[in-house]
Amino acid sequence: MANLNDALNLAQEALERCYWDEEKQYYEHHFPRKEEEAFVYWWHAHTVDALLDGYLRTGDGVYMERIRKELTGTWNANHQTFLHNWYDDMEWIALALLRLWDVTENDACRDQVFTIWEDVKTAWNDHMGGGLAWQKKQLDYKNTPANAPAAILAFRLYQRFGRPEDLEWGERIFQWNLRHLVDPDNGFVWDGINRLGDGKVDYEWEFTYCQGVFMQAALEYYHITKDEAYYEMALATFREAKRRLADSHGGLIPYEGPDDCGLFRGIFFRYCCELYGEKKNEPEIREMIHFHAETVASRGMNREGLVGGSWDEPKTGTVDLAQHLSGIMVMEMAARC
Repeated sequence: MANLNDALNLAQEALERCYWDEEKQYYEHHFPRKEEEAFVYWWHAHTVDALLDGYLRTGDGVYMERIRKELTGTWNANHQTFLHNWYDDMEWIALALLRLWDVTENDACRDQVFTIWEDVKTAWNDHMGGGLAWQKKQLDYKNTPANAPAAILAFRLYQRFGRPEDLEWGERIFQWNLRHLVDPDNGFVWDGINRLGDGKVDYEWEFTYCQGVFMQAALEYYHITKDEAYYEMALATFREAKRRLADSHGGLIPYEGPDDCGLFRGIFFRYCCELYGEKKNEPEIREMIHFHAETVASRGMNREGLVGGSWDEPKTGTVDLAQHLSGIMVMEMAARC
């Protein structure tokens, strides 16, 4: 554990040293930085999450100051709002702000979550039998990345504030996701439906992202209902994801691709940690988290303390912020469980 903590401290400091832009007041998206950088809104939600993980592990107030600056910079870069074209991006910033509220009980965080949530609910429409759209410019494309995090958010809001309408929304969204994008035979979660306007499901897109968010949505519903079926549902999704995505590669989930894909494994392992922590009686979950974290710590970091896409070898050249955040998150989850 000492070595893991050392690696985590190194990776967290590399995040600050390599990506923080004092002029823009947010974390840049690549190291070394590119001359032209697009602002990728949802990466900043996960930056907040990773920094909050560091604070919860160490109790060091420097992480809270970094969070404050990152949120302010993100707000300004996004035209002084947390609302956005992509519904899933807003859901992630809302989940990060709600986690921050859990720690600080800062009313401003709570109020922003409610503002975002009201906008997210406008994504629901009758295309494809219901569900939340992925983005405001494509209302007939529905996917797990837009629906499962929204279900997590709705269920968490209900558990904290007791509003019946949040539970109703969570159930509507979760049940749509379950009916349309989850394999009833094994619990594997598909990405989306009607992306090309043809009504088809993207069965070939097998991402850890979708498994992680659906697992957590089912787990949150279990917290509310106490119905073991939802815990077992989350567990079935984990086991099928492990079988398909890790076991066939020697136990290590491979790099899933550039850009946004760099964040997927970090999201998956965040929610694996939540699933393990529920009962702590499924050692295969903990073993999988620790195997990946220890691989990152021992082989996946370069001399700058950065983690690239391939976790079993150090990255040379440009390292995306998304990739580095995933490396931090899997190690932070191992430190937690």
